[in-house]
Amino acid sequence: MTGGTRPRKPVVSGSSWVDDRNALLLTDLYELTMAQAYWSGGMQDRAVFSLFVRRLPEERNYLLACGLDPVLAYLEALHPSGEVLRFLRESGFEPLFVDWLADLRFTGDVWAVPEGTPVFAGEPILEVEAPLPEAQLVETFVLNQIHLQTVLASKAARVTAAAGGRPVVDFGLRRMQGADAGLKSARAFYIAGVDATSNVLAGYVYGIPVRGTMAHSYVQAHEDELAAFRAFVRSFPDSTLVVDTYDTVEGVRNVVRLSRELGDGFRVGGVRLDSGDLGALAREARAILDGAGLHAVQIFASGGLDEWEIRGLVERGAPIDGFGVGTSMGVSMDAPTLDMAYKLVSYAGRGRVKLSPGKHTLPGRKQVFRVDGPDGSARDVIALADEDVRGRPLLRKVMERGVRLPGGRESLETARERAAREVRALPERLRRLEAADPGYGVDVSAALAEERDRVERRITDATGERMT
Repeated sequence: MTGGTRPRKPVVSGSSWVDDRNALLLTDLYELTMAQAYWSGGMQDRAVFSLFVRRLPEERNYLLACGLDPVLAYLEALHPSGEVLRFLRESGFEPLFVDWLADLRFTGDVWAVPEGTPVFAGEPILEVEAPLPEAQLVETFVLNQIHLQTVLASKAARVTAAAGGRPVVDFGLRRMQGADAGLKSARAFYIAGVDATSNVLAGYVYGIPVRGTMAHSYVQAHEDELAAFRAFVRSFPDSTLVVDTYDTVEGVRNVVRLSRELGDGFRVGGVRLDSGDLGALAREARAILDGAGLHAVQIFASGGLDEWEIRGLVERGAPIDGFGVGTSMGVSMDAPTLDMAYKLVSYAGRGRVKLSPGKHTLPGRKQVFRVDGPDGSARDVIALADEDVRGRPLLRKVMERGVRLPGGRESLETARERAAREVRALPERLRRLEAADPGYGVDVSAALAEERDRVERRITDATGERMT
């Protein structure tokens, strides 16, 4: 193991939040030790790093690229505070290196696939070109943000597809892995087609519609369920009322009783089913509501739902108007991680590759071309950045010399509209929940394959010479 710091008192007592002042330290130690070694060795030529996923999880036919905006915001603001610099000095980093960090600004260029674009294994989602220490230092943060949000957007796309046009609301905040994940997840879900979130901060920060119902504790806090309903609608007359605290069918009947009490003043928008056989209960609830003339009262379902259960309810014709999805989507329970990597592919104008078994990389800065076939088929071609290949180029320049370009300042609505459009354009077999057979085709251009072989020969020849 390299380096290390002694246990010590925190620089800022009680500080536990990531912000622009300390974000440089949200990194693995080796990023800083390598940066110092590059700096001390005079290795500051331009480097290109490529971020990609080596393979898709078995449960995914495609991924939905997400997380670019927070990455670009981080790169624009990257500058360590005095407290961070003091921490690094006290941790044993060379004083002159820390002085170099004091003037640090990200000065590189970034090419990226726009958020909301379906992507596949082996394709660069993002490429960073910058002086080597800068490009290395940002690795951990870039991976952290793109990985999480791509995982969650990809899961949410499946959930919204299963819902078949019925609204989906994100209920996952309370079981997500921390505050940043909870906030960024709501953003990723919205891009992927989720209609609203219960997360109030996400509404404040991103302008995402915020929706909610009521908890069982509110009903329990009153002497009886009907009294709880009366009290709640006095403050929130258009509410969706949770009806399964005690007995679901009786809960629906209490909504009917409330409607008779309030007469023309009754404005309840829906009832929420949160347990039991949701399909059977929805049919019984619909019959009770319709029998009382409450046709406009909608039925909303929640309670441990995932895309498979939602699809089953939809296919069986359950009279459910919308779904609240929490833990399964919030942590992408079936595929919570991706084999995502950020690898050096060029330094000082020369291609670089990794030859580890199962972890080979493609050298140089690249472009991905999406080729649509006349019969609805499609495939992608990974090529060198300066190649002219038939098809639609996916990677666009979003940052130059550390400053975002217009393509790097897209609105959330633009990304959401792109996701809907691009997913619809995928071959039908890829939009199913089941594994596609065959999967999506991704080819390497002849010129890129030739460059890969040339770089690999250069490395193996040099290694062979040293061994002899």
